[in-house]
Amino acid sequence: MPELTQLLPMVVLLLVIGGSAGVLAGLLGVGGGIVLVPAFFYTFSTLGYGSDQLMQVCLATSLATIIVTSVRSVLSHNKKGAVEWTILRSWAPGIVVGAVIGVLVASGLRSTVLQGIFGVLGLIVGAYLGFGRAEWRLAHEMPMGVKRAILSPVLGFLSVLMGIGGGSFGVPTMTLHGRPIHNAVATAAGFGVIIAVPSVIGFLFVDIAVTPPWTIGAVNIPAFLLIITMTMITAPYGVKIAHSMDPKPLKRVFAVFLTLVALNMLRKALGF
Repeated sequence: MPELTQLLPMVVLLLVIGGSAGVLAGLLGVGGGIVLVPAFFYTFSTLGYGSDQLMQVCLATSLATIIVTSVRSVLSHNKKGAVEWTILRSWAPGIVVGAVIGVLVASGLRSTVLQGIFGVLGLIVGAYLGFGRAEWRLAHEMPMGVKRAILSPVLGFLSVLMGIGGGSFGVPTMTLHGRPIHNAVATAAGFGVIIAVPSVIGFLFVDIAVTPPWTIGAVNIPAFLLIITMTMITAPYGVKIAHSMDPKPLKRVFAVFLTLVALNMLRKALGF
């Protein structure tokens, strides 16, 4: 069993991370995973648990937290009639296929490769947060047929490789295809559940050589429990702040922050 001197710093850092992720999620409407994955990586690395498979632990643990937060979010949005269940049901099979493929691919990659992927995709998400416009449209209806059959697995696949739920890719996909933002946010929370459940089940059976204490497969249980507890406590405060001020400038600040984090991930992946 790990000594208290090993566990205490991890617990303290995870409490701070969970509290911060909850406030940001409530304040900016961004998924916790986009914050949690790099935070887990730097925390576990600093505490001496770095390995060629550390990113798998970060992705899997982030996705485990998303199961709880996304279910809670979907139920909350559904009470207001904002979840578009027809879209959710029709996109679910492709998303599940993409998520499963994502686990299989991520399990076989080195941590540095996954850092590079996170860095590149993080730059894309940061650019959209910083420069995206509500009026941008690719079409006025959600993709159907072949287009949906291609996009839905890609959404699930990329989300797993970043350890995030449905918000970062699902919300832009829906708003760019004519869905109102509140419906997009609500339905993308459902995407998060569909992405996270099969991927976490898969990650539980991944064999990781060096892991933080009490890790099952690639999922670190203390991190999961602490993050869930803190985000549930602090997310409502973020929502209150968001309703008392204009969140757009803060979203741009977060876009800059995310871009810097993504660039740092790329720097580490390239060995600089």
